Amino acid sequence: MRTTTVDGGSVAHACAVPASDEQLWEMTAAFLAAGLTAGEQVVYFDDGTADAVLERLVDDRVQVRRPLADGQLVVVDGAETRRVVRGPVREAALMLATRIDRAVADGYPGFRVTGQWSSGLTRGDGLHLTDYDPVLDRVLAGRPARVLCLYDRRRGPDEAIEQLRALHRVELDAPTLYDDNLLRVTRIGPFHLRLAGEVDHSNRPVLHRLVATTLDEALRSHDAPAVLEIDLSSLRFLDVAGAVTLVHAAEGFPESHRLALTGVRPGVLRVLDRCGAPFAVQLEVTAHPGPGLPGPSGVR
Repeated sequence: MRTTTVDGGSVAHACAVPASDEQLWEMTAAFLAAGLTAGEQVVYFDDGTADAVLERLVDDRVQVRRPLADGQLVVVDGAETRRVVRGPVREAALMLATRIDRAVADGYPGFRVTGQWSSGLTRGDGLHLTDYDPVLDRVLAGRPARVLCLYDRRRGPDEAIEQLRALHRVELDAPTLYDDNLLRVTRIGPFHLRLAGEVDHSNRPVLHRLVATTLDEALRSHDAPAVLEIDLSSLRFLDVAGAVTLVHAAEGFPESHRLALTGVRPGVLRVLDRCGAPFAVQLEVTAHPGPGLPGPSGVR
């Protein structure tokens, strides 16, 4: 099996085994966003996870209202998802082939699908998702379509997950600087970090170390930017001590550098304000662009 961090256009059928919820949302949103950007029709099969995926797309500054309204982005509801993965494999294959062919007939240059199918790992008739993968390959052959199979270890036995991984030639991965199932930290550019999840007493030292290390690297570099950025768009909780850590870190920056916190959610912004962020000269804070989430009508 080949592991890659690049969602290459030549890969029609890949899998991913995220290590945390935050990585799951990150990888799912990236896969869907790539399809939307390419003008493809994008389908997400929901099993109680659609809200988190749509929220992550908004955090990533991806437009979702218009694609949901015009049918470019389709969210299949949980009941239908479970019916598909628990029904005959032949019917699931026909459903997918029909959706792909209809998308092409409607003028889309391609089609991509992913979702949470963990409810199909085991079934009363002895079948499980391993029976679907060979059929998927046959459906995709000759069609401009792509499938990302997401397998969550917390929703199925390790043995079943490993069997599913072995059926794929390509596995997608997403590198991380830190991930403890509560907080995920990734590098999205030179001297540009992103935090997703929650900061509390358990991972606060990691936050302090990452900011200090990034500043140290910038001071040692001849071409580092003057502004070190941390994207907090997907940070849902920041405790008071964590906010103090960020404010104090910025106050320790030399005059030549600043710390920028971008995409800050309202709850996190309130904590930062109470901890002195408005008075830290070397700290810039930019609010989250807004919810932008669709209503229940987005699920089909």
